[in-house]
Amino acid sequence: MDYGNKVWIFPDAELPPEGVNTIAGHESVIITNVGRKDAHVKITLFYTDKEPFCDLEVKVNAQRVRCLRTNETMDFGKHTAVFGQQYSIMLESDVPIIAQYGRAEPRTVAFYTTPGYACE
Repeated sequence: MDYGNKVWIFPDAELPPEGVNTIAGHESVIITNVGRKDAHVKITLFYTDKEPFCDLEVKVNAQRVRCLRTNETMDFGKHTAVFGQQYSIMLESDVPIIAQYGRAEPRTVAFYTTPGYACE
């Protein structure tokens, strides 16, 4: 049985400040591949004031999980998130995956995760 979907969209992404209160601010996209084939995932970033960036690809090995920090160059390359910039994230995979967005928000001392909008 295949679990997940091939397309995931997270419409509300915004890197919080690194640390204002007791928790360190960060955001990440977590991808789980429960299948038996490696997932090749294309990431598109949509912005309010500039053209989308769609040249980022990652691999999530079969039956593994991968956490991508949006402000880490080893995960997002030269398109790391900038504090205060509103954007959206779209994942397109060649095999079904399960994806989630997480943000540690020090301005309100909260951590939350949300599944994205999934479609085939």
